[in-house]
Amino acid sequence: MAAQLQKTGVTPGSRQVIGWLSWTHFLNDGIANYLPGILPFILSQRHVPTALAGGFMTALLLAQGLQPLSGWIADRIGGRVMVLGGVALSTISAALIGWAHPTWLLIVLLVLTGIGNTAFHPQALSITRSRVGSRQGAVMSVFLVGGEIGRSLGPLAAGVVVHQWGLHWIWLLAIPLMVTYPWVIKVIPPAPQKPRRGAPIAFNRHIKPASALLGYSVVRSATIYEMVTLSPILWHQRGGSLVVGSALVTVLIGVGIVGNLLGGTMNDRFGKGAVLAWTSVLSIMALAGFASLPEFWIWPVLGVMGIALFGASSTTMLIGQDIFSENPALGSGVALGLANGLGAILVIPLTYLAAKWGDATIVWILAALTLVTMPTIWGMPRDHKDLGSRHA
Repeated sequence: MAAQLQKTGVTPGSRQVIGWLSWTHFLNDGIANYLPGILPFILSQRHVPTALAGGFMTALLLAQGLQPLSGWIADRIGGRVMVLGGVALSTISAALIGWAHPTWLLIVLLVLTGIGNTAFHPQALSITRSRVGSRQGAVMSVFLVGGEIGRSLGPLAAGVVVHQWGLHWIWLLAIPLMVTYPWVIKVIPPAPQKPRRGAPIAFNRHIKPASALLGYSVVRSATIYEMVTLSPILWHQRGGSLVVGSALVTVLIGVGIVGNLLGGTMNDRFGKGAVLAWTSVLSIMALAGFASLPEFWIWPVLGVMGIALFGASSTTMLIGQDIFSENPALGSGVALGLANGLGAILVIPLTYLAAKWGDATIVWILAALTLVTMPTIWGMPRDHKDLGSRHA
């Protein structure tokens, strides 16, 4: 990632900040998203029907719908308290899940983990963009890759820990943050602060492009979360091990890093519309492959799906910040958090129906939804000139 940053022309001081933010993003997203890797174990241990598995995922992810509010607050208070406090809350809450014997306490800790995750992202994204130059897509991809590496390795690490030593030892995943937190505190600077008397948010001007972005992003988020939820459960039901099932999540998200970097580079070269279009088409093809091809193909298909689903990450983030240019952290919250929160809500009915109708049917439904949302691409600002014409 350091070499990628050097190519963007970012100053050495800013490279250090972005590097540490990416590291913190890696730790936060790794521990805040390990649940899919051990979800089959939790369902079995607590005798919870598979049809209700989406409830645990939604408890973890629902708070992300508050990211616009978190971003709005971050724009006003400035500083870095939400970055440092958010990663601390998500790490502590996730580390305590091994001792959550009552199911209600497990749900509470999952919600707190989600709240910490929600607090972290908008301000971290705002700090990152304030440190980049002209190649914003590429630099934002570097930051997002840190989180995606964490999200890909977190479930696998959790699966290994639980398989070897049991759920009580899940706190081991908190050690990297405990060791490096003093350096994180020292290096991460304050976020840009929006003047308190600045222009109000022009919601009437933003509603159409924001709705288009939200429609596109909600389907994309729901697809990611549903595939992350279904894949390990499906593997476990077919007699596979917990660790190998968690590795499916690693493949989906880990290979998605290629898509993120490729999407950021293509964004800078070909524009936002091209990135959103090609990732949508590739997503539909990968979903169709997952639903129809033999089991052997699940690994390469999930890799292609990861490239497609995460290829639009930095582009949608930039579009959100461009739409809400007067409140960039709020824009990040809409593009990432609100979309993720709404997508998380859809996981409950989708997982329930998957248990009733079969996994393949739900995957075909996700492919159809992706196709239906493709026209929203033309409702979003795809470059600064387009944005300016919309604001005229």
